Amino acid sequence: MASRDLPIPPPSAEDIPAHLPRLNLFTMFRLGLVQMGLGIMAILMLGVLNRVMIQELAIPATIVGGSIAMYQLVAPARILFGQMTDSRTFLGYHRTSYIWLGSGLFAVMAFVAVQVVWQLNRSAVATGWSGTTYGWVAILALAFAVYGLCISATSTPFFALMVDVSDEDNRGKLVGIVWSMLTLGVGGGAGLSAGLLRDVTAETLQGSINRLFVLVPGVVFLLVIAATWGVEKKYSRLPYRRRNQGNNRITFREGIAILTASRQTGYFFTFLVMLILGMFMQQPILEPFGGEVFGMSLSQTTALNIFWSLGSLVSLSLTGFWLVPKFGKKPVAKWGCLAMAVCFLLLPLTGFLGQVWLLQFALVLFGLALGVATGSSISLMLDLTTAETAGTFTGLWGLAQAFSQAGSSFLGGALLDLGRQAFGVPIFAYGFVFYVEAAALVIAVILLRRVDVAEFRTQAGKAVQVAMEGDLS
Repeated sequence: MASRDLPIPPPSAEDIPAHLPRLNLFTMFRLGLVQMGLGIMAILMLGVLNRVMIQELAIPATIVGGSIAMYQLVAPARILFGQMTDSRTFLGYHRTSYIWLGSGLFAVMAFVAVQVVWQLNRSAVATGWSGTTYGWVAILALAFAVYGLCISATSTPFFALMVDVSDEDNRGKLVGIVWSMLTLGVGGGAGLSAGLLRDVTAETLQGSINRLFVLVPGVVFLLVIAATWGVEKKYSRLPYRRRNQGNNRITFREGIAILTASRQTGYFFTFLVMLILGMFMQQPILEPFGGEVFGMSLSQTTALNIFWSLGSLVSLSLTGFWLVPKFGKKPVAKWGCLAMAVCFLLLPLTGFLGQVWLLQFALVLFGLALGVATGSSISLMLDLTTAETAGTFTGLWGLAQAFSQAGSSFLGGALLDLGRQAFGVPIFAYGFVFYVEAAALVIAVILLRRVDVAEFRTQAGKAVQVAMEGDLS
């Protein structure tokens, strides 16, 4: 009987048959195309469509933020999708077929959501904010919720596939490459959208947006197919890992017991919530900020995402290959949070000066800080995960991210409306939101000080040992 003071080690590399090929760099970058596609879709739904609703159609930001938040509020379904892909195959695959189905459905739902937006606007113009108009608001929220389910049905099996096809010694490299390509997708999506929306007028707005939401989701769907074609069949270690573990699975009830075994889980969960709120409350208001305060066009505000995404792309690599190995995960995460807070203090100043290049420069700095905080926090997150319940913990951290992003989408719009009522001047209203974000990041730094990886490993390891012993008894 193993000691309960130590966690059970995961299957070693020797447990995997030698004839199975190891994931190469080309395949890692190919898998990254899935995340690139999800980044492009994020720009479409959270950037372009958000800007059109708030700025061009004058739909209240609270309604816009609340509707968009619905796609994250369905995140608990990720647990269901994960269990489904674990327990049964679809068209002969545990992961790939689910990924394809989810990506095809979210491509369709993105276009459906746009059509609901046009109907909502027509109702608001014709009848004001009547019962019919609020009915369309409810349908829009439902459309975003279904879209969120489709995104979850794609991303959950995809992350499971990443675990299935990688080994302990190359999983960190895979995560780094894939996450960098997500950022590349955000920048690429912004550039592509800005190009397709150049010279759009009020008369051509609907046709241009419809065309964009047909072309780009179609391209993303093809990217997902190309990224995952043949990977699971060639590289998956899942059947061998299950064989080595005797097909013993920790039950849902035992998984919850492991999640709650260490107070560090709560500390890190709360840290993630505040970190993501601080990062992303700017997401629904950044493009309206460029349009309302700087007088930028739709294509110009869409292109703003390029500046912070390029900064983030550079710093993600720098963080993974130099900063974290040299200085440690927690110190680097703290520096990233504080640097982002400073950037949010600078953004309103660029509005007072009215210089677009200063705004762009501030966004590059924000992207650099974002990459540092993101890269170090992901590395820390992997430390706060047990091998036996990786899916359970990853699902928990995913829920923290999803609910925080949903909250940030809603709070960004609601705080903007509150700032408009309180101050009456656009620059002060937007500055109010940016300063709240800075405060959230300072709170995240305070919470980070309480995170202790060694304590987590000891307590969670004991809980895993108890669960496994109970399963074998």
